[in-house]
Amino acid sequence: MSDDVRNLVLGVVAAGISAALGWLARTYLWKRKLRRKQTFFGLPENSESLLVVNRDPATAEPAVHRFDVFALLELSALVKDCGAHVQVVTQDAAHQGFGERTEFCVGGPGSNRRMVAHMAAMLPGVRVNVDPEPGPDRGAFQIGSERYRMEPGVTEYVLLARLTAGERRDTRPVFLFCGQRAITNQAATRYLARNHERLARKHGSHSFVLLLKVINSQAYGPDVTELVADVTRAAQTALPAPAPHGGHRAD
Repeated sequence: MSDDVRNLVLGVVAAGISAALGWLARTYLWKRKLRRKQTFFGLPENSESLLVVNRDPATAEPAVHRFDVFALLELSALVKDCGAHVQVVTQDAAHQGFGERTEFCVGGPGSNRRMVAHMAAMLPGVRVNVDPEPGPDRGAFQIGSERYRMEPGVTEYVLLARLTAGERRDTRPVFLFCGQRAITNQAATRYLARNHERLARKHGSHSFVLLLKVINSQAYGPDVTELVADVTRAAQTALPAPAPHGGHRAD
């Protein structure tokens, strides 16, 4: 075998080895990234999850607001990416505990009774004004001593929470998307989809409650969202009982 042929063969072999090592490295990194995502969402391969749908409070008939439909689609895509399965149920048909399956619960306490139960059990420091009468405090959040009023279409708020109950390692999380309007629910699901890697690095498997602000939704839709604060401590610390003339509690 001449030197030229030998060099050519060695070059081909080296290129093949480099390509194989590159493929193995990319596969390893992809699998590690997938495992981290599955761990954060509590969605191992072929696991089951629950997606709780709220109702549109603006209609008398059972219906889901179109922005909430968009939120559900984004969540379904996240579940599919993890190789898991999703069961969709309405807010008045979810009669089971939490922790056995990952749950995604969409909608504020005025449109989702499942959200009411979760907030009463796990977020005693949060009150939401669900009074249907117009007024400056309609839809307002009280978190600890702070109150957050919305200006529809201009400044609106939404809570994004990842909560776990108990200390079992196999306990599945509950994700809450509690917004002042339907478009803020979609904004929270989009924020989670874009930032889940950063949130997983920061919080790991621990519970967190984030207050997000949706800016100028009448122009930008659900795309411009800012993190206001991590309100985990305040949200999980029980508030004093409200005065008789006070706002409406989430439960």
